[in-house]
Amino acid sequence: VTSLGSYAFAYCNGLTSVTIPNSITSISFYAFAYCNSLTSVTIPDSVTVIGAGGFKYCSSLTSATIGNGVTSIGFYAFGYCSSLATINCLATTAPTIAQFVFESVAASDIHVPVGATGYGTTYGGLTVVFDL
Repeated sequence: VTSLGSYAFAYCNGLTSVTIPNSITSISFYAFAYCNSLTSVTIPDSVTVIGAGGFKYCSSLTSATIGNGVTSIGFYAFGYCSSLATINCLATTAPTIAQFVFESVAASDIHVPVGATGYGTTYGGLTVVFDL
């Protein structure tokens, strides 16, 4: 398995944590959407694409770490994750993000590694903090 399919775990309200294996290279649209008990997610370096709405409406999600392999993040991927306060992006080159990726999240900034390229002063509406 190299891809988590569309709606693969959507609406799994009992899902509190997830470990995405290094064999996964893409997270399809709405794969984890509406998982209301999911509190944190770490996306491994092997993942290159996070599809539209991948984690949309995960209302208990408080932290997300995006691995350095991610090159593309789709519309509303983390949209309406109202508790999402900590976002760390480990990429050294900024991924391409669609509109509204971080719509209505609690975070006001996204943390990226010092020396990362391609980031402006804002990223997806969030202030970029170079500190990882």
